[in-house]
Amino acid sequence: MSKTDSALKEGYQKRKIKRLRLPMSSEEVVGYGRPPRAGQFKPGQSGNPKGRPKGSKNESTILKQMLNEKLSMRQPNGRVKKIPALEGIHRKQLEQALKGEVKSAAFVLNRYAALVSGELQIEELGEDDRAVLDAFARRLQGTGNAGQ
Repeated sequence: MSKTDSALKEGYQKRKIKRLRLPMSSEEVVGYGRPPRAGQFKPGQSGNPKGRPKGSKNESTILKQMLNEKLSMRQPNGRVKKIPALEGIHRKQLEQALKGEVKSAAFVLNRYAALVSGELQIEELGEDDRAVLDAFARRLQGTGNAGQ
């Protein structure tokens, strides 16, 4: 080994890098849930300044509008009738079901079963139940007039 090689090995030590640390007060602690002051929102400033534009619609609103949109439909007697798109869809499904399409028939019958099972038939109510419903309706009408 040459003199320079041994001198390099002997003199080689890992240098310690001295970091500049500023004293932090308890208010300026940065960590989880505590962003630096410069990154925090200023008073009166929103986290989403542009936000959602006024008048923008979500998917359910658009779908409701489209299903309630009036469409022209020709009836069997030749007259044109304007009906909501949802009614047109149900009519088309019923036509397909009557032609023998099993999926359309299942769709129509399932929708009908869901509607019928969810409704309370007035004929099924006893006299006690009717009296309770009538009293409740009178109470609702009474409170509705008191606020006016």
